[in-house]
Amino acid sequence: MKADLIYHEKRIEGNEVVEIKIWSVSKSQDKPHGYKYSLVHIREGKRIVGYDNAEGKGDHRHYGDIEESYRFEGLDKGLFRSKLCF
Repeated sequence: MKADLIYHEKRIEGNEVVEIKIWSVSKSQDKPHGYKYSLVHIREGKRIVGYDNAEGKGDHRHYGDIEESYRFEGLDKGLFRSKLCF
C-alpha cells in the first residue's frame, strides 16, 4: 500500500511523549476513510493511550492493556482537531 505522509508532530516533555502521524492511503476495507494514522501518548516508557488503524485491525484504541474498536469520525473531529498538548 502506497502511503503519503501528510502530517507528523512529536512533542517530548520530560518523561512524556505525544506523537501523531497521518498518511493518505487508498481507501480499503480497513481504511474506508483513506487515512492511515497513529496517535500515542507515552509516559515513562509506557503507552498511556493510543489510537491507530494498524493493518487488518481497523480503527481501534489502546488504553493501558485494553484494546477496543472505536468510530473514526475524520481528521477535523476529535483526536486530530487541535495541536498536541500535555
